[in-house]
Amino acid sequence: MRIEYLLRMPYQIDLFAVFILLGIVQAVFLSFVFLSKENRQNHANFFQGLMLLSMAACILEIFLMYTGYIADCLFLVDFSEPFAFAIGPSFYLMIKSLINGSVSRKEKWLHYIFPIVYFFLLIPFLIQSEDYKYNSWVYAYHPGLPFRRVSIDYDPRWLWITDHHTIMSLFSLLIYFVLGVWEVIRAFRSRRESLLTPVHPVLRKLRAGVLQMTIATLIIYIVKYFNIDDTGDHLFAAYISFMIYLTSFRVVRGSGFFRQTTLVEPQKYKSSSLTSDTQKELLIKLDAIMTRDKPFLQPGFSLPDLAKLLNTTVHIVSQAINEGLGKSFFEMVAAYRIEEAKRLLKEQPNIKVEEIAEQVGYNSKSSFNTAFKKISGKTPSEWRSA
Repeated sequence: MRIEYLLRMPYQIDLFAVFILLGIVQAVFLSFVFLSKENRQNHANFFQGLMLLSMAACILEIFLMYTGYIADCLFLVDFSEPFAFAIGPSFYLMIKSLINGSVSRKEKWLHYIFPIVYFFLLIPFLIQSEDYKYNSWVYAYHPGLPFRRVSIDYDPRWLWITDHHTIMSLFSLLIYFVLGVWEVIRAFRSRRESLLTPVHPVLRKLRAGVLQMTIATLIIYIVKYFNIDDTGDHLFAAYISFMIYLTSFRVVRGSGFFRQTTLVEPQKYKSSSLTSDTQKELLIKLDAIMTRDKPFLQPGFSLPDLAKLLNTTVHIVSQAINEGLGKSFFEMVAAYRIEEAKRLLKEQPNIKVEEIAEQVGYNSKSSFNTAFKKISGKTPSEWRSA
C-alpha cells in the first residue's frame, strides 16, 4: 500500500521545501555555535541555542510532512511536539538573561518541566506502529486519502493535552510571548528609553527579537485559523527559516573573521571576536556590577574574578577595558576604589584615612595615597578638608 501511495503522490520538492531545508541546516549549525563550551557560559546564548534546536526540530518535521519524505521515516511522525513547547520558554528565558544577566537553575526547570512531562505523555503514541503513524500523517496533511488498517486496544492520545497539541502549543507560545514582551517593556521603562528609538544595544536587540516573534506568532495563528488541518504549516515554517537566516547574518556580521590582521598590522586583539556593540554591552554590564556589587572592595580582586562575574573570558574583558575605557584593568579598579574612597571620606569624617584605604581594597596606606593623588590631584586628607 505504501508503494502504491508513493506512485500516486510523488515527493514534493519546491521553493518552500528548499527554503525550509536550508533553514534547518543553519539552525542546527547555529545551535552548536551558541551551545559551545565558551559561548554557553552566557545564559542568553544558551537559551537561544535551545530555541534554535527546538525550531529546527519543528520545521524538520514540517519539511518531512510537506515533501512526503516522512513516508520513509514514519517513526518521526509528531516527534517534534515536545520541542514546540520548548520554544516559548527558551524565548522568555533568553530575554530575561539579556536583561538580568543570568537565570537561576530553579527557574530553568520551572519553565522546561512541561515539555519534559509532555514527552513522557506522548510515549504511548511514539511507540505505535508505522501504519498507525502513516494514518496520522494522512489525516493531517492529506485528508481524504485512504487509511491503512490498524488495530490497537487503546487510544495513544487518551489525554486531552496530547490530543489537542496544536491548541496547547499555540497557547504556550502566546503566554510566553506576552511574558517576554512584559519583561522588555519593564526594561525599557527602567532605562527610561523610547521603544521606537532605543539607544542601548541590548534594548535594540530585545526590540528586534520581540518584533520577529510578534510576526511569527501572528503568521502561525493566521495559518492555523485558515487551515484546520496542518496543510499550511509550510508557510510559517518558511518564516521561521527566514528568522534563522537573519540570526545567521547577525552572527556573521558580529564575528571577528572580517577583522583579520595582516602581516603589517600589530597583532594585539586583531583576532578577537569582540564587536563594538558587544564591547558597549559588556562595559555597561561591567559598570553596573562594579557600581552595584562593588567587587573591587576586595583586596585580591583580579581580572579573572571580573571575567567570571561577566560570564566571559579574561581576554575579552581585558580588550573591552583597554579599548573601550583606554585603561588597564588595574587603572580601572583604582578609579572605582578612589571614587568610593571620596564618598567615604566625606560621609565618614571621623574614620581614619588608613581605615578608608582598607575599606576600598588597599592593604597599604602609601599605595592608597599615591593612587588617590594620581587620580584626584589631591591627597585623601586634602580632599576631606576641601
